[in-house]
Amino acid sequence: MVSSVGKRLAIFLPALYGGGAERITLNLAQGLAARGVAVDLVLARALGPYMHEIPESVRLLDLRVSRRLRVFRTLSGLPALVRYLRREQPDAMLSALTYANVIAMWAWRLSGVPTRMVVSEHNTLSLWNQQLPNWYSWLMLRLVRRLYPRADCIVAVSRGVADDLAAVTGIARQRIRVVYNPIVTPELQAKAQLPVEHPWFGAVEPPVLLAVGRLTPQKDFPTLVRAFAQVLETHSARLLILGEGYERPKLEALIRELGLKEYVSLPGFVANPYAFMSRASVFVLSSKWEGLPTVLVEALCCGAPVVATNCPSGPREILAEGQYGQLVAVGDVAALAWAIVAALDGRTPSPPRESWLPYEVGTVVDRYTDLLFGS
Repeated sequence: MVSSVGKRLAIFLPALYGGGAERITLNLAQGLAARGVAVDLVLARALGPYMHEIPESVRLLDLRVSRRLRVFRTLSGLPALVRYLRREQPDAMLSALTYANVIAMWAWRLSGVPTRMVVSEHNTLSLWNQQLPNWYSWLMLRLVRRLYPRADCIVAVSRGVADDLAAVTGIARQRIRVVYNPIVTPELQAKAQLPVEHPWFGAVEPPVLLAVGRLTPQKDFPTLVRAFAQVLETHSARLLILGEGYERPKLEALIRELGLKEYVSLPGFVANPYAFMSRASVFVLSSKWEGLPTVLVEALCCGAPVVATNCPSGPREILAEGQYGQLVAVGDVAALAWAIVAALDGRTPSPPRESWLPYEVGTVVDRYTDLLFGS
């Protein structure tokens, strides 16, 4: 492994919104800083629920871009990012999230600095791109195909993401390196043991099903709610969904329509979901697509029996073809309900330690150190 002491790394993100990519990027920043790397966290705008979790060892640089639609907000930070690169000339720059990768690549090319450029893809690009307006989808795919191949290194967070990225862009698969996310940290394990102030976790309360994620179409919480309604036909249980997003009104309307207001809770974004994970009877991931779902690994580490959709990409890899949890088809309400019932009945064992070991922060930091500062 190459030495990282005395190196400077820039990590570029749009902001610190409450998503898995932002959370694991902070884990990586802290892990690299502990190895002697001078880490600059460069944000298009310094906002988001994870702002208070920036490690003290990491320097924050706020590009202070204007308030506007997220993609254009990030784009407006291009000149400031170019100025930063020319002024600081870090040894390497790492970006995450597709549209941030495009801006980072563009700024890097314009700056003309010898900084090593590494882009990381966290989502299944073909499916993510389908959710965009037609003009934006066309533009992003064209930019990714043009810019990604010029990076010094392209990282995908799972084999599925790497295969999809190669198929969509035409980039040679051997050029894309697979590095799992640095998800499991001592802090996560400590937070999992903290108390939970929620009335559903009392000693005599029914089992609690837990889901965590943004309230967006990607997470497909309506399928989970409908499956939960079927579970209630045979089992006493509660459903807790932690997260916030623009689909909240639609989800709340569905809950009312199905008569589930007393059985489903949407408390919004929660800073410490791990304490809930360690106490949940079942953790459920109902997504239509992912890259490498952070919450699934966190749930394994916290000891919760897991039920997940076999969506592209990540759950099948994480759960070892179903060895560490139940896998069901995407959007299949009946199959999801059956798998939840099986878990409630004790037919889905708690995950072993080996299920989450590949995602320990130390292991992943070693990989990134070589990719960022190697030859």
